[in-house]
Amino acid sequence: MRILVAITGASGAIYAQRLLDNLHGHEAHLVMSDHAREVADEELEGGDLMLAADVVRHENRSMHVPFVSGSAKFDAMVVIPCSMGTLGRIANGASDDTICRAADVFLKERRKLILVPRETPLNLIHVRNMARALEAGADLIPAMPSFYSRPQTVPRVVDTVVARVLDHLGIEHQLAKRWMQET
Repeated sequence: MRILVAITGASGAIYAQRLLDNLHGHEAHLVMSDHAREVADEELEGGDLMLAADVVRHENRSMHVPFVSGSAKFDAMVVIPCSMGTLGRIANGASDDTICRAADVFLKERRKLILVPRETPLNLIHVRNMARALEAGADLIPAMPSFYSRPQTVPRVVDTVVARVLDHLGIEHQLAKRWMQET
């Protein structure tokens, strides 16, 4: 699969890191907002993402990237974490940067677009933007971890969300125990 991972300025850079860690065997492209870089600097060990050598990085202020055109054949885009500002721009068709333009292309081409919002509490504007994104064809997988598997570490809690993203991408994994799964 050809997958675009976009990271925005919401807290939760670890979600993006764990997703990228589990995309081996797939062509992964990465674009980060300026705020995402600041958040990663604050939240991640070493201040930056640890990327496999084959992950292709792109700037968020360029339209000279393959995934901003419908003629490019990408399979999926995941915005993880997705800030409410980015979600609002995507839901309302404001293609003011590379991330939002790419999301617009994935929606218009009916390709898989997964948004992983990470915000609490939500206001009515957030909820309406989520509804608009769903109506436009995006999948929303809020960063709401599950606890029935009794995760004991922060990465294991994060993996309960990343596992759902991988499921929606159709990528096999062993990140989290499934409901009623034998040990």
